[in-house]
Amino acid sequence: MIRKIIFITLLVLVSINYQLPGQTSKLSQTIISGVVYDSVTGEPLPFVNVGFVHNMVGTITDINGSYNIKSANVGDTIVATCLGYIPSKLKIKKNTIQIVNFYMVADNLELAEVMVTPGENPAFKMLDNIKKRKKYNNPDRFNSVQYKSYNKLRLDINNIDEDFKKQKVFNQFQFVFEHIDTSEMFGKNFLPILISETVSRFYSQKSPPIEKEVIEAFKVSGIENTTVSQFSGKMYQKLNVYDNFITLFEPGFVSPISDIGRLYYKYLIEDSSSIDDSWCYKISFKPKRTKERTFYGYFWVADTSWAIKKIQLRVSSDVNINFMNDLVAVNEYQKINDSIWFLKKEDMFIDFNLTDQTYGFFGRKQATYEDIKFNEPIPENVEKLMTNTYVDEDSVIKDDAYWETHRDLQLDEKEKEIYTMVDSVKEVPMFKSIYSIMEMLVNYYYIVGPVEIGPYYTMYSHNVIEGHRFKLSGRTRNEFSTKYMFGGHIAYGTDDQKFKYGAYVDYMVKKNPRRCIELSYYNDMRQLGKSQNAFLDDNILETILRRRPNYKLTMVEQYNGFYEHEWFQGFSNKISFTHQTIFPTQYVPFEPYASDGTTSHINSLTTTELKFNTHFGYKEKFLWGKFERASLGSKYPVIDINLTYSPKGLLGNKYDFIKVQAQVYDKILTSPFGFTRCWFTAGKIIGSVPYPLLELHQGNETYANDIYAYNMMNYYEFASDEYMSIFAEQHLQGFFMNKIPLIRRLEWREIASVKFLTGHLSEENQNVMAFPQGLTGLSKPYMEVGTGLENIFKFFRVEAVWRLSYLDNPDIQKFSVRALMQITF
Repeated sequence: MIRKIIFITLLVLVSINYQLPGQTSKLSQTIISGVVYDSVTGEPLPFVNVGFVHNMVGTITDINGSYNIKSANVGDTIVATCLGYIPSKLKIKKNTIQIVNFYMVADNLELAEVMVTPGENPAFKMLDNIKKRKKYNNPDRFNSVQYKSYNKLRLDINNIDEDFKKQKVFNQFQFVFEHIDTSEMFGKNFLPILISETVSRFYSQKSPPIEKEVIEAFKVSGIENTTVSQFSGKMYQKLNVYDNFITLFEPGFVSPISDIGRLYYKYLIEDSSSIDDSWCYKISFKPKRTKERTFYGYFWVADTSWAIKKIQLRVSSDVNINFMNDLVAVNEYQKINDSIWFLKKEDMFIDFNLTDQTYGFFGRKQATYEDIKFNEPIPENVEKLMTNTYVDEDSVIKDDAYWETHRDLQLDEKEKEIYTMVDSVKEVPMFKSIYSIMEMLVNYYYIVGPVEIGPYYTMYSHNVIEGHRFKLSGRTRNEFSTKYMFGGHIAYGTDDQKFKYGAYVDYMVKKNPRRCIELSYYNDMRQLGKSQNAFLDDNILETILRRRPNYKLTMVEQYNGFYEHEWFQGFSNKISFTHQTIFPTQYVPFEPYASDGTTSHINSLTTTELKFNTHFGYKEKFLWGKFERASLGSKYPVIDINLTYSPKGLLGNKYDFIKVQAQVYDKILTSPFGFTRCWFTAGKIIGSVPYPLLELHQGNETYANDIYAYNMMNYYEFASDEYMSIFAEQHLQGFFMNKIPLIRRLEWREIASVKFLTGHLSEENQNVMAFPQGLTGLSKPYMEVGTGLENIFKFFRVEAVWRLSYLDNPDIQKFSVRALMQITF
């Protein structure tokens, strides 16, 4: 489903006709665009407030001084206001499209007043009152909140030139150009390609903690899958202006009513008016400095209660955040029970850039809220739901009659056309061919009927033992079955002249909460002591980026089976069974010690292990597919505990041992200094085991940066039977770089990391089997540190890494540069 959205986006992205607004015409609403200039210098003025007189409809000019605004119910005057300039009012014509430019005159007296000591600005007194009442007005103060919400999401491709439309490959898609329109907000042409609507009920409670959303109805253009409904409701999209720092794709945006707002914003009282029986003041704000994660805009605040009635936030185009050219968010609040203020409407409009060129797309989310209840018991049937977001796929699809009565925001003509337009695109014969190619590029698999062949980056690789390695792998698609998935691979090495292979089957007992069974067989080469985040052993990039020849692979024959049982979202257990035989090589021999201290060679090592895993992430959120799912993280620490028991004598197992490991991961917001990511891991092995069954600490022998491994440690360098490690990264999000002239234009962001390991290896385990050359225990802590830059060309992280201990070990690097490709906002 997600891949279909990506394809439709890419397809239309290269097939749009460019149109500009035409001449003035009669409409049922007033649409105005223009530019605000300095009357003396002629330079465009950014961050100017433009709005209709005595009306809550308004906007702010962008970095180029441009604005667009529309409304169906306005007067005959539009006004522009800006700190340091005399307000300018101009007459307009109702119900027409027109261009109105302002030439603003500097107000020297006002500029002089700005220089007086803090506290004399009358807006500061109102900010103090807002701060005093913030705890009471914040909707998060209630123990429980329930409401019904209608959400509408829309995706529009924008700003594509005529040349793309004329390409022959798009001849069969010419009909889509009939739906092109022009944005009144950003002045760009756009083509609507996707719309989704959701009706849901949201339940939140602090004690005992509950956060549930029940999707009652869902509709999306061109998609017969409800997975996207997980993003359509309230759960994954929250903007609370009363928080000191606001998260928009990335954390750290300073709220204009933050307790430290005066350090980041300039404020000006612009207007006052009676709105919904409350006397309100309009206060505009704009950033003091460029590049910082701030907004410009305005808010209306109610007198006496000092609650926010309406707020408009706009992110400046010079903010250090990727892929987003512009963002405008408008929240309106309503008074409940004559004293409580709660969200009434949300409207967020985003202009994304897919590349540094002109192509991009609009994303828009609109929401309404009603049937709001405070501090009432959560219904028992909702409390018993095992997931935070519940979608009944059998009843969530409603007919048109339902939407006519439950749609709080009516569809405009363009939105109505989206449903039929996208369905028509899917019927074009060329669609299926182009879709297969696009899906292969995005998902690394090529579709052949009910089967996916891939991933294609493992089809060829090279290592010392196998030589040239060729591999063919694949799996069944959801079209084959949504209950069973079969997969497997076969590989061949030109030097060892051996075939390797594997197969697996997944059975999805229940999707949500997740209940899954998997059986698998694996007979192939594997690198022991490698992190799960590292490149696959047969990834072509592993071959290209290696800094040492890959000769430490071992042959492994393995039978696996597991059952995963999720009790409720974020809390699950997994029971696993593994029977494996590991085979030595000339580089990694198996030579156990005899009682007299001599060694002998053995041809294999067999173990049978029973594993029990516990995973807990409080309020952890996921994106579900039919078989796979991806964690979207949690605001709280995520804990994993692994217990392994290997009974001697079971299926030829010669070793009796127990392994215990615990890991805690947390992402800590440190705004305005970015955020910290940290991992704490500890473990112990009880019993006597040979070195392949010890904790082989995760090294990295490529030039790629592996955040889950020790980048300056070799494979098979250190082993332990009890250990403790700490990984930490500080992402400063450009806190320093954004303040350096010229350099800040690059939008680079600082990062620093530290990795610490301490461990112990008992004498008993050192005497089970002779260690291969270079492998030892830890006599003191191992440590490495790094510092570097991320967001280089928006995609790359480059880090200089220093190894601080065991500097005399052979064949090690004391210093190196590691690179990582990553996508972040």
